[in-house]
Amino acid sequence: MSNKHPIVAVTGSAGAGTTTVRHAFSDIFRRQGIQAQIVKGESFYRYEQAEMQKLIAGSGKHAHSISHFGPEANLFDKLETLFTQYGKSGSGEMRHYIKDDDDAKHFGLPIGSFTPWQKMAQGSDLLFYEGMHGGAAAYSWTRRKVNPAHLPQGTERRGKGGKGVNAAQHVDLLIGVAPAVNLEWIQKIHRDCSREGCSVEEATATILRRMRDYTHFIVPQFALTDINFQRMPLVDTSNPFIARDIPASDESIVIIHFRDPHQFDFPDLLQRLNGAFMSRPNTMVVPGGKMRLALAFICTPLIEKMMAKKSAKARA
Repeated sequence: MSNKHPIVAVTGSAGAGTTTVRHAFSDIFRRQGIQAQIVKGESFYRYEQAEMQKLIAGSGKHAHSISHFGPEANLFDKLETLFTQYGKSGSGEMRHYIKDDDDAKHFGLPIGSFTPWQKMAQGSDLLFYEGMHGGAAAYSWTRRKVNPAHLPQGTERRGKGGKGVNAAQHVDLLIGVAPAVNLEWIQKIHRDCSREGCSVEEATATILRRMRDYTHFIVPQFALTDINFQRMPLVDTSNPFIARDIPASDESIVIIHFRDPHQFDFPDLLQRLNGAFMSRPNTMVVPGGKMRLALAFICTPLIEKMMAKKSAKARA
């Protein structure tokens, strides 16, 4: 962690809604006049798209199939190195993953490839990470004193670059996005099938293939987050594989869990968020359509305090 060069990370699996949270933070940064260095989790994939597809096609004969959720397909040591370097100097090495046509046009590279590693520019106010592994919970539990018994035995040693990695210890504010799992699957299936050439069966096969890595390397991160946002549908999602539509915002609620509730003014938040209520001393429930507003009300004061500490450190 660093007062001088703070790091904010939003973590959640593919299809969970981390991009929506990134847009909400972008609004906060714009209103506060904050220059954020954006880093996306895809930048730390180990393989380009074509090579990853070959590995997936050949992994079915093994007990465990490779996936982007696990350490075999990611460079978590590189991610922790970036967080470490940024916390010390406000810079570090990064690259971009060419995800779509817009990226391909901007960088002049084919979809599924990487730009070269390069030093990020100095002068940003904070680093903002959005991806699937900002917490890296499966590799270390030292930061927040998580009981090792809560994690699957031996998972911290799995895969190249996995041993000893603890990116979470460098993050000043860690946000988790974890919708109800059936809702998450519905969102993934609809997102994947909106692309040409992907069927429901193929999207479902992907979910099943990466289930072990989801359990071992995605879920444990939410034991380390400062705040979790979990969207819960209010309509039937009991069979996500036949759902025709993604439940709308007004067909859901958002459960917000606070690791340290003492730093929040809940009476004020409840007054400002119509329809919100406390289900536990550390848990607030808000209407689904209020998630982005709730995030702004909750996180803006935290970012302001972060910037105040940064200014005080710079003057010291």
